[in-house]
Parts: sequence; C-alpha cells; structure tokens
Amino acid sequence: PNHFSTLMTFTAAMVRTINSMQEVVVPEGVTVDVKAREVVVKGKRGTLERSFKHISCEITPTTNKKGEKVIRVEKWFGSKKELASVRTVCSHIGNMITGVMHGFEYKMKLVYAHFPINVACDKVDGAKETNNIEIRNFLGEKVVRSIKMQDGCKVERTSEKDEIMVTGNSIEAVGVSVSQIQQTCQVKKKDIRKYLDGIYCTTRKVIGQ
Repeated sequence: PNHFSTLMTFTAAMVRTINSMQEVVVPEGVTVDVKAREVVVKGKRGTLERSFKHISCEITPTTNKKGEKVIRVEKWFGSKKELASVRTVCSHIGNMITGVMHGFEYKMKLVYAHFPINVACDKVDGAKETNNIEIRNFLGEKVVRSIKMQDGCKVERTSEKDEIMVTGNSIEAVGVSVSQIQQTCQVKKKDIRKYLDGIYCTTRKVIGQ
C-alpha cells in the first residue's frame, strides 16, 4: 500500500532548498505516536517502535486538506543528502504501518543436489511461536546449524516440499532473519557455480497480498 500523500519542495534560485516536506497517510485502525522523533505505531498485529533521533528533521502528526490523519516529515534548509532523508523516514514509517496492519512474509527454498537438507523449527527462550531453526545434513556435514530468529519473527515449514517461511511485523527483523539463514548455508572452499546447495529467498511480500 502506498502511504505517501504529498511531496512539496520550495527552492529559491541559486541557493539551497528552503523547505522539503512529505506526508504519510495513517489508515483507519492504526495509531501513530510521535515524541522527540521517536515513532510508535500500533495496529491489530502489534506495536513497532523506531527512533529517528539521528536524523535532523521535523516529524509531526497532523491532518491534511482531505481530513486524513497524516505524519508530516519536514526539513528546512537542508543539503542534498539531508533532503534525501525525508523520504527515507517516510518509507520507514510506511513500512511500520504496513507491518502492524498486514505483516511481512518471506519464503525460502531448500536447494540441494545430493545430500537432502533437513530443517526443524522449534521454540526457544520461552517463545509462543517457533522462533528457531536447526539445519542438518547440509552437504552431508554432521554439524548442526542453529539460527534464532529476530524478535517478533516466526519461522515454519510450508505445505510445499523443501520450503520454509519467515513472517513478522518488522520488515528489518524479517529481512535480517532470512539473511542469517541464507548466509549460514554458504558453500565454502568449493566452486559455487557448481555447488549450488543452500537455502535461498524466493519470494517477499506483504501477508495477504
């Protein structure tokens, strides 16, 4: 879903941009609280928090001309790189809104030529959902590779053969979890053009879309 509504930039001739502003529409069923550039987004799937204190810009909840609730991100007299951060902040807030409304789903495929890769998903550290994966028999090795998912992420087998799925509300947490699985199953000291074994990400999407 496209949460961006408007992007306005005012520039004086031969000088730096006076004002760059962009808005993110807050849909029904989602609340966004902003305090000192710390953003908290709440929705039906949970709560996400993120700090933007390292970025020099104004983040204010307001209402646009259509009467919609929006989060306005504004930067005054910024350089080219500083102005680029306006859309970056909007993208992060948009992803947080999508996460608490729908969630993110990444699917991975187990690829092997001879030795079948065995995976087992289980719960660790008192989690309510399966948040740990153990990988066995990768290239016939006896070592057991254990990867714990990032906080708020769930890993499980799908109905498809040799496929796993990682889901969660935070796109960063899901992406890091998938990366850790893929990088743990890298072939070492072999020609990777010939040895294609591994666990690879195949699809990335918003849940239900």
